[in-house]
Amino acid sequence: MSNRSGTVSVRTTEHGLPLELRIDPRELRYGGQRLADEILTLCRRSAMEAGARRRDELARDGMPADVLDKLGLPTRADVAAAQAAEDEEEPAPTSWMRPL
Repeated sequence: MSNRSGTVSVRTTEHGLPLELRIDPRELRYGGQRLADEILTLCRRSAMEAGARRRDELARDGMPADVLDKLGLPTRADVAAAQAAEDEEEPAPTSWMRPL
């Protein structure tokens, strides 16, 4: 899971625990708090995506939907709704130009 610019990426377990983290050095100019917030956001998104993949696997193996619901595994619709809500909250960039 990566941010829009691809400068921060994370791979997590379905519980959101980071397994791999990659940070482009350009991200460091924004400060530690912003970077930490970005990493946590990506961990949450990655966990939702991993949970949805796990749900799909279990459903293919024959597990009933009501059991999957009780496990709390998100659906693809849950992932899409969370992404849409996140996109609405994220402010649009003031410029698409990159510094030289």
